[in-house]
Amino acid sequence: MKRMAALMLLVGLALFTAMLAWQGAGALARAVAAVGWGLVAVTAWHLVPLVIDSHAWRLLFDRPRPPILHIVWARWIGESINGLLPVAQIGGDIAKARLLIKRGLAGAETGASVVVDTTLAAIGQMLFAIAGLLMLLALMSRPDLAWALGIGIAAMLAILATFYRLQRGGMFGVLAGFVHRVGGGRAGLDFVGGAKALDVAIAAIYARPGVVLRGLAWRLVGWFVGTGEVWLALYFLGHPVGVDDALMIEALGQAIRGAAFVIPGALGVQEGGFALLATLVGLDAETGVALSLVKRVRELSLGLPGLVAWQIAEGRIVSGRARRIRGEKPRSSIRQT
Repeated sequence: MKRMAALMLLVGLALFTAMLAWQGAGALARAVAAVGWGLVAVTAWHLVPLVIDSHAWRLLFDRPRPPILHIVWARWIGESINGLLPVAQIGGDIAKARLLIKRGLAGAETGASVVVDTTLAAIGQMLFAIAGLLMLLALMSRPDLAWALGIGIAAMLAILATFYRLQRGGMFGVLAGFVHRVGGGRAGLDFVGGAKALDVAIAAIYARPGVVLRGLAWRLVGWFVGTGEVWLALYFLGHPVGVDDALMIEALGQAIRGAAFVIPGALGVQEGGFALLATLVGLDAETGVALSLVKRVRELSLGLPGLVAWQIAEGRIVSGRARRIRGEKPRSSIRQT
């Protein structure tokens, strides 16, 4: 697994370097530098969907729910890990669940909330991508593509529906049994109380459809609000576009990035995707790559401190374990009363 991650990282770096060479690293650097303080605005805007997504995740917890600041903190760290480390977009989700559990939240409920939230995020992104595809269809004035897009959308929805049914059918219990047989008894879900406990907790969340639908609605809001990041970046790059064009670029750009999850940070793939999408709204490919680089700067601006916060949190977990060994009292739970 580590070798595969390293190989994908090398592939991503090669693609990224090729994109810079194609458009000219110097010209791209000057374009991004011209954004200036606009980078602060782009970075600050990203905090809005971050908080919205955190609220959507928090809704999945049973009352009394954890404080929103703790959820935002965990989500920030998880997003930083997924964005900057070769963890195939799942390592951050595991880390954020583990951090909250170590701070006093119930293991099964926290793990279940992450699984369901990830599913809702995928559904929300799917609906967001559909909006982007409809924008693209209107832009290209190609009604003959509608059937192809419709088939693709139906296939994606079928995959999500299957994943949902597997969750409701005790997927993790079955998976854990398989891993136990193949892996010699290793139990990777012990930190959430075991696979069966996780399945029960997931079923409990889905038994509250109103909460799940609210979580999905807020997730979808988060995706649409993220359009502002593209709009601001292009504005400060000197190529303002309409909200509809920004939505199409962000929706399909995120879909392209998500499809390249095996490559850390979708290096090179994201740049190529934005280069293509930019040309569809009348911009040049260089502007599309520059847009991607602005998003990279934002990602580093929030992600690097997030990784530092993760290491600090892990250090506190280790020191807390040492205190327990010495017989000192553990810190109190983060649950609200």
